[in-house]
Amino acid sequence: MTVKLVLLKSGENIISDIKEGFFEDKLVCYLLENPCTVSVNGSYRVVGEDDSRENKVSISLTPWPSFSKETTIELITDWIVTITNPKDELKSMYEIEVLGIKEDETDKDNSSDEQANFDIAD
Repeated sequence: MTVKLVLLKSGENIISDIKEGFFEDKLVCYLLENPCTVSVNGSYRVVGEDDSRENKVSISLTPWPSFSKETTIELITDWIVTITNPKDELKSMYEIEVLGIKEDETDKDNSSDEQANFDIAD
């Protein structure tokens, strides 16, 4: 499983288990399994927690595209700005809330239709 964060030309951030799609030895698309839009709901600072000065953000994961019943989406390469590794907290949130992987299983791996909210360091 390869969980990546994809920035689209539309400005959307998509987190997904991603695979490459080839045709005649040429990369033509990416296959996104259980893709979700990553939305930032707001930021805040927790006072009195180990005198930490980190801002935190509230994140929501929403299935993408919104009204599709498909769980595997083909995304042509022209729509992609960049693909990167998500922060560990975001990857863990995706694996637990969307893929249904238990927290202890994500710790071992370390490399849905519900909306979830978690706090991760900014």
